[in-house]
Amino acid sequence: MNVQKIFATLNIDLPCISQGEINVYSPIDGSLLASLNETPSGDANTLVANAQEAFLQWRCVPAPKRGQLVYDFAQRLRQHKQVLAQLITLECGKIVAEAEGEVQEMIDICDFAVGLSRQLHGLTIASERPDHALRELWQPLGPTLIISAFNFPMAVWSWNAALALVCGNSIIWKPSELTPLCALACQGLLAQSLRQMSEASEYLSQVAIGGHQLGAQLVDHHDIPLVSATGSCNMGQQVGPRVAQRFGRSLLELGGNNAIIVSNQADLDLALRGIVFGAVGTAGQRCTTTRRLFLHRDIADALITALGKAYQQLSIGDPRQPDTLVGPLINHTSFDHMHAALQQARQAGCKVIGGEKVTVPNCEQGSYVQPAIVDARGTWTNHAHEVFAPILYCFDYAELEDAITRQNAVDQGLSSAIFTRDIAEAELFLSARGSDCGIANVNLGTSGAEIGGAFGGEKHTGGGRESGSDAWKNYMRRMTATVNYSKALPLAQGIDFNF
Repeated sequence: MNVQKIFATLNIDLPCISQGEINVYSPIDGSLLASLNETPSGDANTLVANAQEAFLQWRCVPAPKRGQLVYDFAQRLRQHKQVLAQLITLECGKIVAEAEGEVQEMIDICDFAVGLSRQLHGLTIASERPDHALRELWQPLGPTLIISAFNFPMAVWSWNAALALVCGNSIIWKPSELTPLCALACQGLLAQSLRQMSEASEYLSQVAIGGHQLGAQLVDHHDIPLVSATGSCNMGQQVGPRVAQRFGRSLLELGGNNAIIVSNQADLDLALRGIVFGAVGTAGQRCTTTRRLFLHRDIADALITALGKAYQQLSIGDPRQPDTLVGPLINHTSFDHMHAALQQARQAGCKVIGGEKVTVPNCEQGSYVQPAIVDARGTWTNHAHEVFAPILYCFDYAELEDAITRQNAVDQGLSSAIFTRDIAEAELFLSARGSDCGIANVNLGTSGAEIGGAFGGEKHTGGGRESGSDAWKNYMRRMTATVNYSKALPLAQGIDFNF
């Protein structure tokens, strides 16, 4: 199904399909999917003004009623799950199963947000003063800017959008220039839901398509109190200070140089499955992709051999085919970065398994590659640079404490895992002396987070948390309220100020 048919099925009109400023190519075969009009940078103020007007109206709508909008949107996602997945595959190259999983993730977060719309709770706190009530309240924050990356072109937006909407905020979405069609599809379906609610403005959700200049104008805008940005650490280093300079809030979800530790007490068959999916899923283009492997010396040889055999069995090709497990890299630049990293490893004396370019019939313009294993034992003890491609760097260790120290000795702190059947090792990994990452798993890999838990990491990963748990608080402002229902005016801390 091509782009025109997909949008027709969704009953959404494309703003422009040819002769636009932004060309959208499929990583599958390099074909031109659409040529879209860019949102003029001069429209940034208009977008924010419209978002502010929509917010002033939406914040007055009761939260359970706001949840009804997200519920209606979720129903449309369910209805069009397969079609939306086809668009994800076409535009970002994910295999069918992962694309459908991404749409399911959107449905799941919407369901979470609908329930949350009746649970936006504060606290009642004991006051030290007689006949006083001390409370903590949470109020809508304001227009929220969502900047998303190509690798999850729908799901990451939904993590933010569903929560922001039930919390009473309006949203502006700036998607990656590589995957704007996915954004237009989601926006079109949400617009259909908006038209069913008289309380909601058509500007409650807006999409801004463009590059760095447009993004910078929105990031710098004083009337956007929250910027939620997902992308590279470099992007976060630009966005964070700009927002902080105007005293806005940043929710940053950035890179992850993620590691798995495999103990000599591990179930190696289980570990093998977790490592392979973590390392090659989405062609190594997840922020939670497994990039480093620390193996106990007793099992290192056996597991690296098993990994090599498993990699040989991977079906690499057109992601639209149901038996494909590894699709293309997003573009040729990604392949160039991967090739350069493998060359560096070879020159340093590491053994490289895989990494060759793969030719796929009828998809010669796509960047397909054999996932690579870099056996760095005896050459390197760690790898600090995240390469956004399917490269797995392997190291060995003798003591678990040393493996944990090396796992933590990188700038990023997103996802981590250990495979072990030893409860003491597992608990050490999860303790204050263990993993320093925002996500720490035992006997499963680094990829595949559920929406019920907050998602994000520490250090250069940005410190932000999206999705479940109490991540909703990012999208609201905290208010401490005190009510005096006495006829006296006692002061806090027993201060006497009579006059």
